[in-house]
Amino acid sequence: MNVIIVGATGTIGRAVAKEIGKRHRIISVASKHGDYQVDITDVKSIENMYKEVGKFDALIATAGKMHLAEFSAMNAQMYHVGLMDKLMGQVNLVLIGCKYINDQGSFTLTSGKLSFDPVRGGSSGSMVNAAVDGFVIGAAIEMPRGIRINAVSPTILAESAHQYGHFFPGFEPVESSRVALAYSKSVEGSQNGQIYHVG
Repeated sequence: MNVIIVGATGTIGRAVAKEIGKRHRIISVASKHGDYQVDITDVKSIENMYKEVGKFDALIATAGKMHLAEFSAMNAQMYHVGLMDKLMGQVNLVLIGCKYINDQGSFTLTSGKLSFDPVRGGSSGSMVNAAVDGFVIGAAIEMPRGIRINAVSPTILAESAHQYGHFFPGFEPVESSRVALAYSKSVEGSQNGQIYHVG
């Protein structure tokens, strides 16, 4: 299979490329590096990326920004970051990608544990991750041409604990290599409309 990984240069993206790259051709996409570049907040950039890549069998999205801060310090623009980047960025990858993906292909998005296990400073993450999960569940029953869509919902990564661990007291970090297995299950399996919780 030809598998696009958007966010391929990030911690999860690299782990997923290593795992799935054992069996399939990886097309690396990132904002500044990789085989192709894309700005997931810009629909024209997404469209151009797909035109350059051409037909593909699976897309994995591990990219997406959101703002972490105490609720009292948040404002509309801070929430807007997560809505337009991690949420609508991934939604638009699917909406536009449906024109280019092969029949029986798959999309795998990334949400996160904050959708159901909130922390202080994580209200934007809870909102965005829950919305990603909801989009996947709702879109799955209407995907055309046998296309599947799932999401992976990881907890904090062991590799990122030194940077973000203070936001997640009491959480047990997981290795990115373990998270990568969930993406493999989504791409190489047959399930649809699933949220794979890791950690």
